[in-house]
Amino acid sequence: MPENVTIIQLLGPVVLALAVALWVTGLPRLLRRYRALDPRRAPGHALPGLPHQRQTAPDLEAVELTPAERDAFAGLVRQLGNGR
Repeated sequence: MPENVTIIQLLGPVVLALAVALWVTGLPRLLRRYRALDPRRAPGHALPGLPHQRQTAPDLEAVELTPAERDAFAGLVRQLGNGR
């Protein structure tokens, strides 16, 4: 043992290495245990962060245009068609 190093300084790296070894072996076990018990991960359940999805599409909406609106729309279509 070196003369200028205390016993606490020698034990520090040993304790640190032991803590790292326990963490590396214990963390995967802990994660596996909680992953198996998590009810959100059960098959057949929807994810909680997503809104409920509809089974059918929404109804289509239709609006009757007045003759003036139809003429304005036809003029717009002609303008856009000539812009090529």
